[in-house]
Amino acid sequence: MSKKKKDYRIPQETIRRLGLYLRSLRKLQQQNFTVVSSSQITSHLNITSDQFRKDLSYFGSLGKRGVGYSVDKLIKHLERVLGVDAECKIIVVGVGKLGSALLAYPGFQNFNFRIVAAFDNDIGKIGRVWEGVKIENILNMEEVVRSLGVKLAILTVPADAAQQVAEKLVACGVRGILNFAPTNLNLPRGIYVLNVDMATELMFLTYFSRKNLAG
Repeated sequence: MSKKKKDYRIPQETIRRLGLYLRSLRKLQQQNFTVVSSSQITSHLNITSDQFRKDLSYFGSLGKRGVGYSVDKLIKHLERVLGVDAECKIIVVGVGKLGSALLAYPGFQNFNFRIVAAFDNDIGKIGRVWEGVKIENILNMEEVVRSLGVKLAILTVPADAAQQVAEKLVACGVRGILNFAPTNLNLPRGIYVLNVDMATELMFLTYFSRKNLAG
């Protein structure tokens, strides 16, 4: 079976959990652990050891029964699988309150993500440097993105502009979009979009919190 077909069968939720495992392993590494068990990795993640082992089984045998997992080796392996073993360039499109906050967020660097450019159509913002990142004119997006070789974008523009901007990003060569605009994007196959709709998530929380109170 080809690698492409094998990857296709890996559940998306498994890939999401790999990031949690990597974060947990890095904390254990900071605490000077060299070898750990599956239960140590998942103890604060609300994930069972069986689920952890099943997730890792998609990527080969990585631990030794009765011994555990080498922290350093497993970190490097997960970084390779997730594609964060080398620097990942990102752009932010839309430098309003949310976009500005994301430019200032220090956590991206912990996982080898670096915001290399930001874009806006506000003349008052264009040319300014915010948190070490220059704000470019959105009209120059294709030239800048292609020159930097960026494949990932964070979209924080208003909902009515999101589809048009996303299409321009795809035309520039972007293949993954983290979308904070409260709208669904209709893009070609092969473009991965992750929607972050905070209002919807809060409604989800409200429903279950009210349900628990009623029960």
